[in-house]
Amino acid sequence: MPPLSVDYFMVLSAILFTIGLLGIFLNHKSLIHILMSLELLLLSVSLNFVGFSAAWGDLSGQIFALFILTIAAAEAAIGIAIVVVFYRARVTIDIDVADRLRG
Repeated sequence: MPPLSVDYFMVLSAILFTIGLLGIFLNHKSLIHILMSLELLLLSVSLNFVGFSAAWGDLSGQIFALFILTIAAAEAAIGIAIVVVFYRARVTIDIDVADRLRG
């Protein structure tokens, strides 16, 4: 099997990034969906780092991808904790209700 070129990684990363952006902009109701879309954005960027790192034979892109995955895991844990606390207080995870908490 021939090795994959950078083009495959870039196309897949662009598709994942687009799906993540659409998930954020088209879904204004659920905090869970927005958090999942943010995770998709971070994973598409790390996939790009890994693809270029493999193509250039350098490990720095893979190290950055490891840091991105660590930050994404921390963001997911904190985000889910905030959603759970918000759900207990308001019995909904609707963004419009969260927007009313300002002020």
